[in-house]
Amino acid sequence: MTTTPSVPRHVAIIMDGNGRWAQQRGLPRTDGHSAGADSVREAVRACGALGVQYLTLYSFSTENWGRPEDEVHALMALLERYLRDELGELLEQKVRLRAIGELQRLPPTVRTLIEQVSAATAHNDRLHLTLALSYGSRAELVHAVQGLARQVQTGELSPDDIDETAVSNALYTAGIPDPELLVRTSGELRLSNFLLWQVAYAELYVTDVLWPDFRRPHLEVALDAFARRQRRFGKTGDQIGESA
Repeated sequence: MTTTPSVPRHVAIIMDGNGRWAQQRGLPRTDGHSAGADSVREAVRACGALGVQYLTLYSFSTENWGRPEDEVHALMALLERYLRDELGELLEQKVRLRAIGELQRLPPTVRTLIEQVSAATAHNDRLHLTLALSYGSRAELVHAVQGLARQVQTGELSPDDIDETAVSNALYTAGIPDPELLVRTSGELRLSNFLLWQVAYAELYVTDVLWPDFRRPHLEVALDAFARRQRRFGKTGDQIGESA
């Protein structure tokens, strides 16, 4: 079956190219990350204005912990600053913030700020912003399987009751509809361990634009490309993508 969508309900973005942006300008990589924070603000504003209801940003992967210590420290400091500085903007734009991933690995100050901002914005419903932090999709799947296994072990769940819905509900993203559009900046053609289960039927859009240069017009091009696609889900009568 095919459908002709307009604005995707959920957009996920792999924000790539901060380091290359800085390198092209002879700047430290940390300057690229700082510039990328401006693009985050622009993406949030644009998605809210254009009718996107859910936005998930790949902000820091489990693999990113392997970067040089000074870069990781700078990224955590930037995240802390973003959470402090953007609360007013999130409230004004009616954006609800949440975070997914191995959050226990984040510095305590960052975890506390995430909890505070999440609580302060919990009533907002214009745009649901999810930051994937210390996130890896394989780790998420392992976590989900372990949780389901414990339920089977305690008798709360029968193995025969484990279906796609049960797995989805055990993921970090439980309660969030699957992305309909996955955008990757910087021209790389990889999923990079991001939402592997959730993007099974997402439309993919790759742009050569580096993340610090990504602005509303670039997002509008991606949304226009999405709107012009005929979405196919593999079998007659399939309504995948009409997420609750």
